[in-house]
Amino acid sequence: MDLRIKGRMALVCGASKGLGHAAAEALAREGVNLTLVARGAALLEDVAAQLRAEHGVSVETVAADLGTAAGRQAVLAICPDPDILVANPGIRQTPENFRTLDRAGWDGWMEAHFFGTLELINAVVPGMCERRFGRIVNISVSFIKFPQVNFGPSHAARLALAGAIAAMVRELVMHNVVINSVLPGFFDTDALQTNLRGHAARGNTTYEAIVENRLQSTPAGRFADPAECGDLIAYLCSAQNGYMTGQNIVNDGGVYQGLF
Repeated sequence: MDLRIKGRMALVCGASKGLGHAAAEALAREGVNLTLVARGAALLEDVAAQLRAEHGVSVETVAADLGTAAGRQAVLAICPDPDILVANPGIRQTPENFRTLDRAGWDGWMEAHFFGTLELINAVVPGMCERRFGRIVNISVSFIKFPQVNFGPSHAARLALAGAIAAMVRELVMHNVVINSVLPGFFDTDALQTNLRGHAARGNTTYEAIVENRLQSTPAGRFADPAECGDLIAYLCSAQNGYMTGQNIVNDGGVYQGLF
């Protein structure tokens, strides 16, 4: 299926590994030119070189922390007018005790998972509306549908972003600008492996036992390949996808059992 976005420009955040890398790969395969963002310059340059060699697209890189205003400004200076934005803070969620987390801690999660993405969206949508094409995909997490113990701060920030997006999409869709979020579950990434090792350490058990527990709770019976999320993101960025907007699309192998 030709997604009809060849030659478009995409700004892909958290692109050096994991789901951000998978999104960049899927978009490059469609002939989309890229600006890739991550905190680590060396790995980001390796990814860029691979995508240029394999897909023949233009790839620029920006080593920046999107959790800071300076980082966001640096990114927008290099890529101020993308046709596509894949918003992904690249900061894995970690457990926090709401009883002891201070205001600065809560603010840190809001900056990483709410204000950072909101600022990028606000910066790029005027140009998208003027050009009458814009596709924004926010990478969130399936657990915002059923928040987990000790992850309130990160889930709260992501839920706030979902609410803000839902309130803005009706003003944008008439300009062929749509915003959707993907809510991945257990994808086989470095972040998942790190989180599961942390769970094992806190629970005084083994990594293998934690993996088996998660697989038993996943109807699909496996962790997903990141490419499965990357391909979904690429479709959401397609020319064909100009009517679906403001949706939170769960991609978790059947773990979430709710209808809405």
